[in-house]
Amino acid sequence: MVISMSDDTDFDKWVEETQKAIIEEDLKIFPKKVVELFYNPQNWGSMQDWNVEKSCYKGPCGDTIQFFIEIEDGIIKDAKFLTDGCGATVAAGSMTTILIKGKPIDYAINLKAEDIEKELGGLPEDHKHCALLAELSLKEALKKYIKNK
Repeated sequence: MVISMSDDTDFDKWVEETQKAIIEEDLKIFPKKVVELFYNPQNWGSMQDWNVEKSCYKGPCGDTIQFFIEIEDGIIKDAKFLTDGCGATVAAGSMTTILIKGKPIDYAINLKAEDIEKELGGLPEDHKHCALLAELSLKEALKKYIKNK
């Protein structure tokens, strides 16, 4: 298919078809929830009023996740994250924030990689460490908060 840059309609159609093909390939490897959160992450970014010392934890694959958490009266009011990792790491960070928002600190401290992975619908064996990275990064941030309190 030859695309003329002057024909925006053809180009837009090509982009749409290409994106659809990429997503279809991702769905052969990952559960639907992982793909959804990779392409549309929830709670992505930093925030102004976080009161948990931001913590950046580096996983065995070299990926990092950094959480920004706002806690008020022992409840996680807001949580955001940033990562330089792969799609599975983005999904794990996103799911972690979804799971902890509105919950007590104790809930978040007890959250396990298996819980994150279960909510994602599973992860391939070579990406299970992404949920562990999210768990360890979260716990590191919360430990700093509790220690400084």
